[in-house]
This record gives sequence, C-alpha cells and structure tokens, in this order.
Amino acid sequence: MGRGKKYQPEQVVNLLRQIEVAVANGKTTALACKEAGIVEQTYFRWRKEYGGLQVDQAKRLKGLEQENSKLKRLVANLSLDNLALKNFAFGKLLSPERRRIAADHAQQQHGMTERRACRLASQPRGTQRYRAIRREDEDALTQAIVRLASQYGRYGYRRITALLKRAGWRVGKDRVERIWRREGLKVPQKQKPRGRLWLNDGSCVRLRPERRNHVWSYDFVSARTHDGRSVRLLNLIDEHTRESLLVRAERRWSSSRVISALADVMVMKGVPEHLRSDNGPEVVAKDLRRWLAKTGAKTLYIAPGSPWENGYCESSNSKLRDEFLNGEIFYSMKELRVLAERWRVHSNTVRPHSSLSYRPPAPEAWFTPDGGYLNSEEAALNSSNGTNDRALQG
Repeated sequence: MGRGKKYQPEQVVNLLRQIEVAVANGKTTALACKEAGIVEQTYFRWRKEYGGLQVDQAKRLKGLEQENSKLKRLVANLSLDNLALKNFAFGKLLSPERRRIAADHAQQQHGMTERRACRLASQPRGTQRYRAIRREDEDALTQAIVRLASQYGRYGYRRITALLKRAGWRVGKDRVERIWRREGLKVPQKQKPRGRLWLNDGSCVRLRPERRNHVWSYDFVSARTHDGRSVRLLNLIDEHTRESLLVRAERRWSSSRVISALADVMVMKGVPEHLRSDNGPEVVAKDLRRWLAKTGAKTLYIAPGSPWENGYCESSNSKLRDEFLNGEIFYSMKELRVLAERWRVHSNTVRPHSSLSYRPPAPEAWFTPDGGYLNSEEAALNSSNGTNDRALQG
C-alpha cells in the first residue's frame, strides 16, 4: 500500500485482525506490520483507537466523530455571529447604509467573509458593494438645505423640498431626506424661546368648505408676555384656501372687540357665508350673533367639548403655537402684534402647506394697511424682517 494513504474505519479494523492472526501464528509484530504495509507505530496507534471494535462499530464511531466536528463548527459559527450582532450599532438595521456599516464592521473586527457578513446583516451583496456617485451640485444643495433648515427651524424635509423647488432646484424629497439625515438635521421636539427687543438687530353636521369665503373659522390661542401676563390671540382662517385672515392679540376679548376684528377682515375680504367656532363666551354673545345676522353670515357652532369639529382652525392653532409662540419671548404687546402679523404674512405667502401640495395659501399678493399690495417676493422679504435670503431665489 502506498505511503500516506487514508484508511476507512472498516479497513483499519480488518488490518488489525490480519496482524493479530499473523502474530498468533508466530510472526513478529514488525514483520506482520510490514506485510500489512504500515509501520509499527501506526499499528499501536490504531490498536489503541480501534482495538476490540467490530467493523460496524468502527463505522458508527467515525460517523459520530464527523457529526461532532460539524456541531463544533456550527457552535463556533453561532458564537461568532452572536458576538458580531452584539457589536453592531444599537437599534434595528433598517436602512441600507446602517447594514453596510454593520457588515463592514463584522469583516474588519471578526474576520468574516463578505458573504457571511452580508447574510448576517440581511444585506444584498450588490447593495454592499455599491458606491454612490457624488453629483456636482451635492455641496451647493447641502448648503441650501442647511441654510433653509437654520432659517425655518420648525420645517421638516418635505417643506424644505417645497422651498427648494420654488427656488429652482430640480430635486425630490428622497434626495433631500438623504442629505437631511446625513447632516443630522431634525425638528426638535422642544425649542428655547428667544427675546427680540434686546437682540443686536433690534355641534353641527360639519359643513365642508367648497370655495373662497364659503366657511371661515376662528378660535382663541392663549400666550403670555415676558412679565407673566396672559394674552389671547384671535386666529381667523378661510377653510377652503387655508389662508390666515387675522391673528390679533389682546389682553381681554369682548364681543365688541370680536365684532371690530371681524369687520376689519370683512372690509378687505368680503362677507363669508358661514363662520365656524366653538362655544366660548365671546363668540356666543347676543350682540355678536345679531351683528353677524345683519351682515348675512351664518354661524356654525361645534358641539361642546368637540374641538375636532373645528379641525382646520385647530390645525392652524397648532402651527401658530409650534412655529411662532413657542419660539419667541414677547416683552410688550406691540412686539407681539408686530411679530404675529409678520408670521401671518409669512404663513400666507411663503410657508408651504401640505394640504395644498406644499404651496403657500396666498402666494400671489397680500394687501397692506394703506390699501396697496405687495407681490410674493416683497411679502417674503418683509416677513423675514428684511433679511436678504438668497436661498429662496435660487
């Protein structure tokens, strides 16, 4: 037999039996091993391992050894996989980029192959090997997104996308979202109010609105000035166009003041067919209802304790509070009124509205107190306090 030949367990048992017979017939162990084609050391090693076994028992032993080695490799692989999973980033690997980072980490830290690391991270190998092509306008677009996010801190990437498109960028929300996440931008849940004076730069069945001036709705929003005194803002909107018609602040509201505020808007915009509101004392007063009846406007009162029936105005109230009231410190009523009017103009002429395909409610023009009007560009400049923001101009 050739040197280095591998023997099966049953062959080993047969050779041991052959040598045992030769020794029993008077031959020496060395001579019997030489006739069998093995060295004497191999004979003693085989006898220690397979001595006393039958052929079928030797086969079974060899099978158990192979199965045991497979189990050992499987346990080792599972242990390595568990160790790699523990070292992965915290949280679920939802995005391809996070899975790519996890697979690279498994290859570098644990010596895994790319195939095994991708299988562990549930990442296609084609996606793992893909390298994004950096566009020529990537830096300029990133700067525009960061600039707009800094200016409009309460806007998400969808509204930022609308502003970019209006400025001339040919970009989709997916690309803006990718850059948004890469730059670590997000809308914070809490915001710190800022002071301005001391800065260096100074129950009915719900009627669906069908047309302009069909249904107006109004409600009161509470706030406080810096001295702790309460203020209430009357918020009036057109439900069909989503245009903010009035945001007026007063310490105290009465039916006569509500009549005066509504009259100012009706002179400019016309008389609505319906006015929707809750059941507050100022809006259910007899004087106000009689005055509205004389103007021809009908009242729509929601059911008590059912603010969702006045959903358009409640949504506007939340935007007013989130984007304006929560981020400002008001040192006087005059400051509050000026900033409230500035926010109203900005909301009508610049702010993208999600229900209007991210267009502003009244981008074409808005009237000034002296009877003139400004175009959308002038309105945007005035609403941003005269700042020369070129991000909206391309």
